[in-house]
Amino acid sequence: MTAHSDSWSGRAGFILATVGSAVGIGSIWKFPYEVGANGGGTFVLFYVAGLVLIVVPLMLAEFAIGRRGRADPAGSIAAVAIAEGASRHWALAGAAGVLTGFLILSFYSVIGGWTIGYAVETLRQGLPGADARAAQARFDAFLGSPWRMLAWHALFMAAAAAVVARGVARGIETASMVLMPLLVALMLALAAYSAIEGDLAATLRFLLKPDAAYLNARTALEALGLGFFSIGVGLGMMITYAAYSDATIDLKQVAGASVIADTVISLLAGLAVFPIVFAHGLDPAGGPGLVFVTLPIAFARMPFGTAAAVAFFVLLFVAALASAISLLELVVAYCVRRLRWSRPTATGAAATGCFAAGIVTVLSFNLWAGWHPLADLGLESSATAFDLIDQLTSNLLLPLGGLAIATFAGWAVPVRALADELRLAPRATLAMRVLLRYVAPAGIAAATLLPALLRS
Repeated sequence: MTAHSDSWSGRAGFILATVGSAVGIGSIWKFPYEVGANGGGTFVLFYVAGLVLIVVPLMLAEFAIGRRGRADPAGSIAAVAIAEGASRHWALAGAAGVLTGFLILSFYSVIGGWTIGYAVETLRQGLPGADARAAQARFDAFLGSPWRMLAWHALFMAAAAAVVARGVARGIETASMVLMPLLVALMLALAAYSAIEGDLAATLRFLLKPDAAYLNARTALEALGLGFFSIGVGLGMMITYAAYSDATIDLKQVAGASVIADTVISLLAGLAVFPIVFAHGLDPAGGPGLVFVTLPIAFARMPFGTAAAVAFFVLLFVAALASAISLLELVVAYCVRRLRWSRPTATGAAATGCFAAGIVTVLSFNLWAGWHPLADLGLESSATAFDLIDQLTSNLLLPLGGLAIATFAGWAVPVRALADELRLAPRATLAMRVLLRYVAPAGIAAATLLPALLRS
Protein backbone atom coordinates (compact mmCIF):
# COMPACT_ATOMS: atom_id res chain seq x y z
CA MET A 1 0.00 0.00 0.00
CA THR A 2 1.40 3.41 -0.96
CA ALA A 3 0.53 6.89 0.23
CA HIS A 4 -1.20 7.77 -3.04
CA SER A 5 -3.63 4.84 -3.01
CA ASP A 6 -6.02 7.21 -1.23
CA SER A 7 -7.47 10.32 -2.78
CA TRP A 8 -9.91 13.13 -2.11
CA SER A 9 -13.39 12.46 -3.39
CA GLY A 10 -13.72 16.06 -4.55
CA ARG A 11 -12.49 19.63 -4.30
CA ALA A 12 -14.66 20.56 -1.30
CA GLY A 13 -13.08 17.95 0.96
CA PHE A 14 -9.58 18.96 -0.18
CA ILE A 15 -10.30 22.63 0.62
CA LEU A 16 -11.86 21.92 4.01
CA ALA A 17 -8.97 19.65 5.00
CA THR A 18 -6.46 22.32 3.95
CA VAL A 19 -8.34 25.00 5.91
CA GLY A 20 -8.48 22.67 8.89
CA SER A 21 -4.71 22.20 8.79
CA ALA A 22 -4.25 25.99 9.03
CA VAL A 23 -6.91 26.84 11.62
CA GLY A 24 -5.56 25.87 15.03
CA ILE A 25 -5.82 27.00 18.62
CA GLY A 26 -3.66 30.04 17.86
CA SER A 27 -6.14 31.23 15.22
CA ILE A 28 -8.79 31.61 17.92
CA TRP A 29 -6.86 34.21 19.91
CA LYS A 30 -3.44 35.00 18.38
CA PHE A 31 -4.52 36.17 14.93
CA PRO A 32 -7.24 38.56 16.18
CA TYR A 33 -4.93 39.88 18.89
CA GLU A 34 -2.06 40.48 16.46
CA VAL A 35 -4.44 42.33 14.15
CA GLY A 36 -5.77 44.57 16.92
CA ALA A 37 -2.45 45.23 18.62
CA ASN A 38 -0.68 46.20 15.39
CA GLY A 39 -2.91 48.76 13.76
CA GLY A 40 -6.13 46.93 12.93
CA GLY A 41 -6.95 47.48 9.27
CA THR A 42 -3.36 48.54 8.57
CA PHE A 43 -2.09 45.18 9.80
CA VAL A 44 -4.73 43.34 7.74
CA LEU A 45 -3.48 45.07 4.58
CA PHE A 46 0.11 44.00 5.30
CA TYR A 47 -1.12 40.50 6.17
CA VAL A 48 -2.96 40.15 2.85
CA ALA A 49 0.11 41.44 0.99
CA GLY A 50 2.22 38.77 2.72
CA LEU A 51 -0.27 36.08 1.76
CA VAL A 52 -0.20 37.13 -1.90
CA LEU A 53 3.57 37.59 -2.17
CA ILE A 54 4.87 34.70 -0.07
CA VAL A 55 2.29 32.29 1.32
CA VAL A 56 0.25 31.65 -1.83
CA PRO A 57 3.31 31.13 -4.10
CA LEU A 58 4.78 28.67 -1.59
CA MET A 59 1.44 26.89 -1.22
CA LEU A 60 1.11 26.62 -5.01
CA ALA A 61 4.67 25.29 -5.26
CA GLU A 62 3.94 22.64 -2.61
CA PHE A 63 0.67 21.73 -4.33
CA ALA A 64 2.41 21.31 -7.69
CA ILE A 65 5.24 19.23 -6.18
CA GLY A 66 2.75 17.01 -4.35
CA ARG A 67 0.55 16.28 -7.31
CA ARG A 68 3.47 15.68 -9.66
CA GLY A 69 5.30 13.47 -7.16
CA ARG A 70 2.22 11.62 -5.81
CA ALA A 71 4.01 10.72 -2.58
CA ASP A 72 5.05 11.99 0.86
CA PRO A 73 7.06 15.27 0.96
CA ALA A 74 10.47 13.59 0.59
CA GLY A 75 9.27 11.21 -2.12
CA SER A 76 7.49 13.92 -4.09
CA ILE A 77 10.46 16.29 -4.00
CA ALA A 78 12.79 13.48 -5.05
CA ALA A 79 10.51 12.49 -7.93
CA VAL A 80 10.25 16.05 -9.24
CA ALA A 81 13.99 16.62 -8.80
CA ILE A 82 14.92 13.45 -10.75
CA ALA A 83 12.42 14.23 -13.51
CA GLU A 84 13.88 17.72 -13.93
CA GLY A 85 17.55 16.78 -13.62
CA ALA A 86 18.10 18.16 -10.11
CA SER A 87 19.77 16.41 -7.19
CA ARG A 88 17.59 13.89 -5.36
CA HIS A 89 19.19 15.13 -2.13
CA TRP A 90 16.57 17.88 -2.13
CA ALA A 91 14.37 15.15 -0.63
CA LEU A 92 16.07 15.94 2.69
CA ALA A 93 13.99 19.13 2.83
CA GLY A 94 10.85 17.02 2.78
CA ALA A 95 12.16 14.63 5.42
CA ALA A 96 13.09 17.60 7.63
CA GLY A 97 9.52 18.88 7.28
CA VAL A 98 8.17 15.54 8.47
CA LEU A 99 10.46 15.67 11.53
CA THR A 100 9.32 19.23 12.26
CA GLY A 101 5.69 18.17 12.02
CA PHE A 102 6.35 15.27 14.40
CA LEU A 103 7.91 17.59 16.99
CA ILE A 104 5.12 20.16 16.69
CA LEU A 105 2.43 17.50 17.06
CA SER A 106 4.15 16.11 20.18
CA PHE A 107 3.45 19.31 22.13
CA TYR A 108 0.37 20.43 20.18
CA SER A 109 -1.41 17.26 21.30
CA VAL A 110 -0.71 18.11 24.93
CA ILE A 111 -2.34 21.54 24.55
CA GLY A 112 -5.16 19.93 22.55
CA GLY A 113 -5.68 17.68 25.54
CA TRP A 114 -6.16 20.78 27.71
CA THR A 115 -9.18 21.73 25.60
CA ILE A 116 -10.83 18.35 26.22
CA GLY A 117 -9.97 18.44 29.91
CA TYR A 118 -11.37 21.94 30.39
CA ALA A 119 -14.55 21.18 28.42
CA VAL A 120 -15.22 18.07 30.52
CA GLU A 121 -14.32 19.67 33.85
CA THR A 122 -16.40 22.77 33.13
CA LEU A 123 -19.34 20.57 32.19
CA ARG A 124 -18.97 18.50 35.39
CA GLN A 125 -17.96 21.16 37.92
CA GLY A 126 -19.13 24.40 36.37
CA LEU A 127 -16.93 27.50 36.26
CA PRO A 128 -14.67 28.44 39.18
CA GLY A 129 -16.59 31.71 39.56
CA ALA A 130 -15.57 35.32 39.06
CA ASP A 131 -12.68 35.00 41.53
CA ALA A 132 -9.39 35.34 39.66
CA ARG A 133 -7.51 33.35 42.31
CA ALA A 134 -9.92 30.42 42.00
CA ALA A 135 -9.61 30.40 38.20
CA GLN A 136 -5.81 30.51 38.38
CA ALA A 137 -5.80 27.80 41.06
CA ARG A 138 -7.84 25.49 38.82
CA PHE A 139 -5.43 26.01 35.92
CA ASP A 140 -2.39 25.51 38.17
CA ALA A 141 -3.91 22.32 39.59
CA PHE A 142 -4.56 21.08 36.06
CA LEU A 143 -0.96 21.72 34.96
CA GLY A 144 0.39 20.34 38.22
CA SER A 145 -1.11 16.90 37.64
CA PRO A 146 1.06 15.00 35.12
CA TRP A 147 -1.22 11.96 35.14
CA ARG A 148 -4.29 14.02 34.31
CA MET A 149 -2.44 15.85 31.52
CA LEU A 150 -1.13 12.56 30.15
CA ALA A 151 -4.65 11.10 30.06
CA TRP A 152 -6.06 14.02 28.07
CA HIS A 153 -2.96 14.05 25.84
CA ALA A 154 -3.53 10.35 25.10
CA LEU A 155 -7.23 10.89 24.38
CA PHE A 156 -6.54 13.76 22.00
CA MET A 157 -3.86 11.80 20.13
CA ALA A 158 -6.17 8.80 19.92
CA ALA A 159 -8.90 10.98 18.39
CA ALA A 160 -6.52 12.21 15.67
CA ALA A 161 -5.22 8.68 15.05
CA ALA A 162 -8.75 7.28 14.73
CA VAL A 163 -9.41 9.70 11.87
CA VAL A 164 -6.08 9.27 10.05
CA ALA A 165 -6.16 5.45 10.29
CA ARG A 166 -9.36 5.41 8.21
CA GLY A 167 -7.56 6.94 5.25
CA VAL A 168 -7.95 10.11 3.22
CA ALA A 169 -11.48 9.94 1.84
CA ARG A 170 -13.14 7.93 4.65
CA GLY A 171 -11.11 9.49 7.46
CA ILE A 172 -9.56 12.93 6.91
CA GLU A 173 -12.05 14.19 4.32
CA THR A 174 -15.10 12.90 6.18
CA ALA A 175 -13.85 14.40 9.44
CA SER A 176 -13.11 17.73 7.75
CA MET A 177 -16.63 17.83 6.27
CA VAL A 178 -17.94 17.57 9.84
CA LEU A 179 -15.33 19.51 11.82
CA MET A 180 -15.13 22.65 9.68
CA PRO A 181 -18.91 23.33 9.53
CA LEU A 182 -19.07 22.56 13.27
CA LEU A 183 -16.23 25.02 13.87
CA VAL A 184 -18.00 27.78 11.95
CA ALA A 185 -21.35 27.02 13.62
CA LEU A 186 -19.80 27.23 17.09
CA MET A 187 -18.01 30.47 16.17
CA LEU A 188 -21.22 32.04 14.83
CA ALA A 189 -23.12 31.02 17.96
CA LEU A 190 -20.40 32.41 20.24
CA ALA A 191 -20.11 35.57 18.12
CA ALA A 192 -23.86 36.17 18.47
CA TYR A 193 -23.61 35.54 22.22
CA SER A 194 -20.59 37.87 22.49
CA ALA A 195 -22.32 40.60 20.50
CA ILE A 196 -25.26 40.52 22.93
CA GLU A 197 -23.34 40.14 26.19
CA GLY A 198 -20.00 41.78 25.29
CA ASP A 199 -18.60 44.93 23.73
CA LEU A 200 -18.90 44.47 19.97
CA ALA A 201 -18.18 48.12 19.13
CA ALA A 202 -14.81 48.04 20.93
CA THR A 203 -13.94 44.79 19.14
CA LEU A 204 -14.68 46.22 15.70
CA ARG A 205 -12.54 49.27 16.48
CA PHE A 206 -9.75 47.00 17.75
CA LEU A 207 -9.79 44.69 14.73
CA LEU A 208 -10.59 46.89 11.76
CA LYS A 209 -9.78 50.55 12.41
CA PRO A 210 -6.74 51.50 10.27
CA ASP A 211 -3.99 53.34 12.12
CA ALA A 212 -1.48 55.28 10.03
CA ALA A 213 1.02 55.12 12.91
CA TYR A 214 1.51 51.44 12.08
CA LEU A 215 2.52 52.02 8.46
CA ASN A 216 6.07 50.88 9.14
CA ALA A 217 8.48 48.01 8.57
CA ARG A 218 7.94 46.45 12.01
CA THR A 219 4.19 46.03 11.40
CA ALA A 220 4.82 44.66 7.92
CA LEU A 221 7.26 42.06 9.29
CA GLU A 222 4.89 41.02 12.09
CA ALA A 223 2.07 40.55 9.56
CA LEU A 224 4.36 38.67 7.19
CA GLY A 225 5.56 36.31 9.90
CA LEU A 226 2.04 35.63 11.17
CA GLY A 227 0.80 34.78 7.68
CA PHE A 228 3.70 32.44 6.96
CA PHE A 229 3.40 30.53 10.22
CA SER A 230 -0.41 30.47 10.47
CA ILE A 231 -1.03 28.84 7.08
CA GLY A 232 1.66 26.21 7.66
CA VAL A 233 3.65 26.29 4.44
CA GLY A 234 7.18 24.89 4.62
CA LEU A 235 6.30 21.70 6.50
CA GLY A 236 5.26 19.66 3.49
CA MET A 237 1.63 19.28 4.60
CA MET A 238 0.45 20.88 1.37
CA ILE A 239 2.66 18.47 -0.61
CA THR A 240 1.11 15.55 1.26
CA TYR A 241 -2.47 16.71 0.72
CA ALA A 242 -1.93 17.60 -2.95
CA ALA A 243 -0.57 14.10 -3.61
CA TYR A 244 -4.12 12.84 -3.02
CA SER A 245 -5.74 15.30 -5.46
CA ASP A 246 -7.21 14.33 -8.80
CA ALA A 247 -5.73 15.92 -11.91
CA THR A 248 -9.07 17.58 -12.66
CA ILE A 249 -8.96 19.70 -9.47
CA ASP A 250 -7.74 23.26 -10.07
CA LEU A 251 -5.03 23.74 -7.45
CA LYS A 252 -5.16 27.54 -7.84
CA GLN A 253 -8.79 27.54 -6.73
CA VAL A 254 -8.01 25.31 -3.77
CA ALA A 255 -5.15 27.57 -2.65
CA GLY A 256 -7.20 30.75 -3.01
CA ALA A 257 -10.27 29.35 -1.27
CA SER A 258 -8.19 27.89 1.56
CA VAL A 259 -6.29 31.10 2.31
CA ILE A 260 -9.45 33.25 2.17
CA ALA A 261 -11.40 30.83 4.36
CA ASP A 262 -8.60 30.64 6.94
CA THR A 263 -8.42 34.44 7.18
CA VAL A 264 -12.19 34.84 7.46
CA ILE A 265 -12.40 32.16 10.16
CA SER A 266 -9.61 33.83 12.12
CA LEU A 267 -11.37 37.20 12.00
CA LEU A 268 -14.65 35.52 12.95
CA ALA A 269 -12.86 34.09 15.98
CA GLY A 270 -12.06 37.64 17.00
CA LEU A 271 -15.75 38.52 16.93
CA ALA A 272 -16.46 35.48 19.10
CA VAL A 273 -13.76 36.07 21.73
CA PHE A 274 -12.89 39.75 22.02
CA PRO A 275 -16.29 41.33 22.81
CA ILE A 276 -16.12 39.33 26.06
CA VAL A 277 -12.51 40.39 26.62
CA PHE A 278 -13.27 44.10 26.25
CA ALA A 279 -16.56 44.03 28.15
CA HIS A 280 -14.70 42.79 31.22
CA GLY A 281 -11.47 44.75 30.86
CA LEU A 282 -9.32 41.69 30.19
CA ASP A 283 -5.92 41.66 28.50
CA PRO A 284 -6.34 40.61 24.84
CA ALA A 285 -2.68 39.52 24.77
CA GLY A 286 -3.19 36.89 27.46
CA GLY A 287 -2.51 33.88 25.23
CA PRO A 288 -3.01 30.54 27.01
CA GLY A 289 -3.70 32.46 30.21
CA LEU A 290 -6.47 34.38 28.44
CA VAL A 291 -8.02 31.17 27.14
CA PHE A 292 -7.84 29.00 30.26
CA VAL A 293 -7.90 31.53 33.12
CA THR A 294 -9.29 34.99 32.32
CA LEU A 295 -12.02 34.04 29.85
CA PRO A 296 -13.60 31.56 32.29
CA ILE A 297 -13.74 34.43 34.82
CA ALA A 298 -15.64 36.55 32.28
CA PHE A 299 -17.97 33.68 31.37
CA ALA A 300 -18.77 33.23 35.08
CA ARG A 301 -20.11 36.80 35.19
CA MET A 302 -22.46 36.31 32.22
CA PRO A 303 -25.86 34.67 31.71
CA PHE A 304 -25.55 31.05 30.51
CA GLY A 305 -21.82 31.42 31.11
CA THR A 306 -21.14 27.74 31.82
CA ALA A 307 -22.81 26.63 28.58
CA ALA A 308 -20.91 29.30 26.64
CA ALA A 309 -17.61 28.23 28.24
CA VAL A 310 -18.19 24.57 27.37
CA ALA A 311 -19.00 25.57 23.77
CA PHE A 312 -15.83 27.65 23.66
CA PHE A 313 -13.61 24.78 24.80
CA VAL A 314 -15.32 22.44 22.32
CA LEU A 315 -14.55 25.06 19.65
CA LEU A 316 -10.89 25.01 20.66
CA PHE A 317 -10.86 21.21 20.57
CA VAL A 318 -12.34 21.12 17.06
CA ALA A 319 -9.78 23.63 15.79
CA ALA A 320 -6.92 21.75 17.46
CA LEU A 321 -8.06 18.35 16.18
CA ALA A 322 -8.32 19.54 12.57
CA SER A 323 -4.71 20.77 12.70
CA ALA A 324 -3.48 17.67 14.52
CA ILE A 325 -4.98 15.41 11.84
CA SER A 326 -2.91 17.11 9.12
CA LEU A 327 0.28 16.95 11.21
CA LEU A 328 -0.24 13.26 11.92
CA GLU A 329 -1.00 12.52 8.26
CA LEU A 330 2.28 14.23 7.33
CA VAL A 331 4.17 11.64 9.41
CA VAL A 332 1.94 8.69 8.47
CA ALA A 333 2.28 9.30 4.71
CA TYR A 334 6.06 9.26 5.10
CA CYS A 335 6.00 5.97 7.04
CA VAL A 336 3.62 4.33 4.56
CA ARG A 337 5.81 5.33 1.61
CA ARG A 338 9.27 4.83 3.08
CA LEU A 339 8.77 1.88 5.39
CA ARG A 340 6.02 0.13 3.37
CA TRP A 341 3.81 -0.10 6.45
CA SER A 342 0.05 -0.39 6.22
CA ARG A 343 -1.85 2.79 7.09
CA PRO A 344 -3.16 1.44 10.44
CA THR A 345 0.34 0.31 11.45
CA ALA A 346 1.92 3.61 10.41
CA THR A 347 -0.79 5.58 12.22
CA GLY A 348 -0.38 3.57 15.41
CA ALA A 349 3.39 3.92 15.37
CA ALA A 350 3.36 7.65 14.57
CA ALA A 351 0.70 8.43 17.18
CA THR A 352 2.52 6.38 19.82
CA GLY A 353 5.80 8.11 19.01
CA CYS A 354 4.22 11.57 19.21
CA PHE A 355 2.54 10.67 22.49
CA ALA A 356 5.84 9.49 23.96
CA ALA A 357 7.66 12.63 22.80
CA GLY A 358 4.83 14.72 24.27
CA ILE A 359 5.62 13.38 27.73
CA VAL A 360 8.54 15.84 27.76
CA THR A 361 6.08 18.72 27.30
CA VAL A 362 3.74 17.37 29.98
CA LEU A 363 6.54 17.13 32.54
CA SER A 364 7.84 20.60 31.61
CA PHE A 365 4.76 22.07 33.30
CA ASN A 366 5.14 20.19 36.59
CA LEU A 367 7.89 17.72 37.62
CA TRP A 368 10.47 19.24 35.26
CA ALA A 369 9.30 22.86 35.56
CA GLY A 370 12.54 23.79 37.30
CA TRP A 371 14.77 22.05 34.73
CA HIS A 372 16.35 24.41 32.19
CA PRO A 373 18.40 22.17 29.86
CA LEU A 374 20.65 24.89 28.45
CA ALA A 375 21.15 26.88 31.65
CA ASP A 376 24.55 25.32 32.36
CA LEU A 377 25.73 26.51 28.95
CA GLY A 378 24.64 30.06 29.66
CA LEU A 379 21.98 29.84 26.94
CA GLU A 380 18.22 30.26 27.37
CA SER A 381 18.64 30.06 31.14
CA SER A 382 14.89 30.27 31.82
CA ALA A 383 13.70 28.00 28.99
CA THR A 384 12.09 24.67 29.88
CA ALA A 385 12.35 21.61 27.66
CA PHE A 386 8.99 22.52 26.12
CA ASP A 387 10.17 26.09 25.44
CA LEU A 388 13.22 24.75 23.60
CA ILE A 389 11.17 22.39 21.41
CA ASP A 390 8.74 25.22 20.61
CA GLN A 391 11.57 27.62 19.74
CA LEU A 392 13.43 25.01 17.67
CA THR A 393 10.40 24.29 15.50
CA SER A 394 8.96 27.83 15.22
CA ASN A 395 12.15 29.90 14.98
CA LEU A 396 14.48 27.56 13.10
CA LEU A 397 12.99 24.48 11.41
CA LEU A 398 9.82 26.08 10.01
CA PRO A 399 11.58 29.04 8.34
CA LEU A 400 14.33 26.78 7.02
CA GLY A 401 11.67 24.51 5.54
CA GLY A 402 10.03 27.45 3.79
CA LEU A 403 13.37 28.66 2.44
CA ALA A 404 14.19 25.16 1.18
CA ILE A 405 10.87 24.80 -0.66
CA ALA A 406 11.21 28.27 -2.21
CA THR A 407 14.78 27.58 -3.31
CA PHE A 408 13.93 24.16 -4.74
CA ALA A 409 10.87 25.42 -6.63
CA GLY A 410 12.49 28.69 -7.73
CA TRP A 411 16.02 27.61 -8.62
CA ALA A 412 16.60 23.83 -8.56
CA VAL A 413 13.84 22.91 -10.99
CA PRO A 414 12.31 24.93 -13.82
CA VAL A 415 9.35 26.95 -12.55
CA ARG A 416 7.70 26.08 -15.85
CA ALA A 417 7.43 22.45 -14.75
CA LEU A 418 5.41 23.46 -11.68
CA ALA A 419 3.46 26.08 -13.62
CA ASP A 420 2.31 23.40 -16.06
CA GLU A 421 0.89 21.40 -13.15
CA LEU A 422 -0.91 24.54 -11.96
CA ARG A 423 -2.03 25.52 -15.48
CA LEU A 424 -0.58 29.01 -15.11
CA ALA A 425 -0.55 31.54 -17.93
CA PRO A 426 2.89 32.83 -19.09
CA ARG A 427 2.63 36.07 -17.08
CA ALA A 428 1.59 34.20 -13.95
CA THR A 429 4.50 31.80 -14.48
CA LEU A 430 6.92 34.72 -14.65
CA ALA A 431 5.42 36.25 -11.52
CA MET A 432 5.72 32.94 -9.67
CA ARG A 433 9.36 32.61 -10.71
CA VAL A 434 10.19 36.08 -9.34
CA LEU A 435 8.24 35.50 -6.12
CA LEU A 436 9.79 32.10 -5.40
CA ARG A 437 13.35 33.09 -6.31
CA TYR A 438 13.58 36.48 -4.66
CA VAL A 439 10.53 37.75 -2.77
CA ALA A 440 9.63 34.67 -0.70
CA PRO A 441 13.18 33.90 0.52
CA ALA A 442 13.81 37.56 1.39
CA GLY A 443 10.45 37.85 3.13
CA ILE A 444 10.92 34.67 5.17
CA ALA A 445 14.42 35.71 6.22
CA ALA A 446 13.23 39.19 7.17
CA ALA A 447 10.18 37.99 9.07
CA THR A 448 12.26 35.44 10.96
CA LEU A 449 15.43 37.38 11.75
CA LEU A 450 14.60 41.08 11.92
CA PRO A 451 11.90 40.97 14.66
CA ALA A 452 14.37 39.14 16.92
CA LEU A 453 17.04 41.74 16.16
CA LEU A 454 14.60 44.58 16.80
CA ARG A 455 13.64 43.08 20.17
CA SER A 456 17.26 42.56 21.23
